[in-house]
Amino acid sequence: MAFWRRSKQTEISPQTETREGKKKAGLIRRLWQKFRNIDWKNPVNRWKLGFALLFGLIAMSGTAYGAIAFTSNPVFCSSCHEMAPEYQTFKASAHSEIKCTQCHIEPGAKNMVLHKIESMKEVYYHIVGPPDPIVQTVPVLKVNCGQCHSDNRLVTATGDLKVNHKKHVEESIPCITCHAGVAHGKVVDRGINGSETYDHWTEENIGKLMTKEYTNPNMGTCIDCHDKVNKGEKPWKDIAYSLPVNTHGAEKDKGHDSEKAATASGDGTAAEPHDSVVGVEGKHETNTKTQAIILQALGKQKEDVKLSMECLTCHEEISIPKNHQQKNWNQGHGGAALKELNQCLDCHKDSKWIREMPKQDILTLINGEKDEKYVPNIKTVKDKSRDSAFCSTCHAERPDGHGDSDNWLTAHAPKAKTNEAKAQCFVCHDKEKPAADKKTTAPTDVYCQFCHRTGFKGEKGA
Repeated sequence: MAFWRRSKQTEISPQTETREGKKKAGLIRRLWQKFRNIDWKNPVNRWKLGFALLFGLIAMSGTAYGAIAFTSNPVFCSSCHEMAPEYQTFKASAHSEIKCTQCHIEPGAKNMVLHKIESMKEVYYHIVGPPDPIVQTVPVLKVNCGQCHSDNRLVTATGDLKVNHKKHVEESIPCITCHAGVAHGKVVDRGINGSETYDHWTEENIGKLMTKEYTNPNMGTCIDCHDKVNKGEKPWKDIAYSLPVNTHGAEKDKGHDSEKAATASGDGTAAEPHDSVVGVEGKHETNTKTQAIILQALGKQKEDVKLSMECLTCHEEISIPKNHQQKNWNQGHGGAALKELNQCLDCHKDSKWIREMPKQDILTLINGEKDEKYVPNIKTVKDKSRDSAFCSTCHAERPDGHGDSDNWLTAHAPKAKTNEAKAQCFVCHDKEKPAADKKTTAPTDVYCQFCHRTGFKGEKGA
C-alpha cells in the first residue's frame, strides 16, 4: 500500500504542478512577460511604444481638460440643490456672462488643478450627507477682478455719490470688501440661502430677491470701514472682514469656522470674528459703538477724525432738511415724526448706517410687503424709535426739559394728563415693570409704575 501511494503521487504530481503553474500566470503577468520579450533594439518597436505613450498622454490630457471645462461651467454648479441661491443670483447679476471660476479661482493652470482636487471633498460632503448652505470662506482676489476691470479710475460717480476710487486702490483694499454683493446679492448675510429656501430660488422669484439694494455697496460698509480707519485700524487686512458671517449652525461649526478662517488668513492664526450685530432693525440691542458711528456720520464727533463721515463728504445732492435746521429741532421733532414717520425712516433706517445686513424671510420677500399708507400712530412711532439705534442715540440721554430730578418728579404731572401726552413719555419709559424673561426696548430703566404703583387717574377699574 505504501508503494502504491508513493507511485500514485509520483504519477500525478507533475500534472498537478503544471495546472497550478498555469493558474498562477494571470493576465497582467502574461502581458508583462510579453512586454519583456519584445525586441526593443528594433526601431519599429520603439516607435510603436512612443506612439502608444503619446496617444495615452493626449487621451489623459483631453479627459482632464474636459473634466475641468465641464465642472467650470455654471450649469454644472446648478446641478447641486444647495447651489440654487448662488446660481440664480449669478444669472441675474452683471457677471452672468463669465464663468464662476474666473472669480473664485486665482488665475493660473496650477491653481485651477489644485482647486479641482480640493473640491472633491465638497462632492463627498454632497453625497454622504444633507448639504449645508454655501458660505464663502475664500475671498475673491483683486487679481481676479483685474482680468476684466482696470484700476485707472479716479472717481466713481453714481447719481449724487462720489467715491475716491483711486485712493482705495492705493491702499490695497480688496475689491470684494466694497463690492461683496455684486454677484450674489449678499444672500448669506441676509440669511436667505438656507436649506429651507432652495425650492424658492427660481427664475420667477429672482427679480424680487436680487435687487440693487443688495448688489450695490451699502453705506454701512463705508461707514464701518471709515470708523475703523479713524481708530487707526486697517480692517481689510484681515481676510475675514471681506467674507460674509457664517450664521449657519454657528454653535456646531464654531471651531470648524475658526479653522477655516485660520487657513484663509494664511498665517495659521484664526481671524477675528465680526463684531456682534447691534442696532439692526428687528433687534432691540443698541450700544455706544453703534451710536458713536451715527454721531460721526452726522458730523457731531470731529475729534481724531481722519476720514470724514458726514453726508456731504460723499453725497453731492443730499442735504439736511430745512426743518432740521430750526432752533431746538431736537426738542420738538416728535410731532413731525408722528406725521411723517416714513420720510424720517428713509434716512434714519439703521440698516443704512450699519454694515451687517438684517436677517430676512424669503417668503416675505417673494410675496411682497404691501406699502400701506402710513396713518399717524404714536405707538408705531414709539416702537420704531425704540428699535432704532439712530433714535436711541439721543433718546437714551436725559432731556433738558426734565430739569433736576427733585423738581421734575413733583412737576411733570401736568405734562402727562392726556393719553397723547402719556404716549410721548412711553417713547422712553416703560409703563409697567418689565418681566424678568422679557428684554425691554426702552432706552432707560425708569418705568412709570415704580412710583405710580396704583396706576393712573382714569385707569382704575379698567
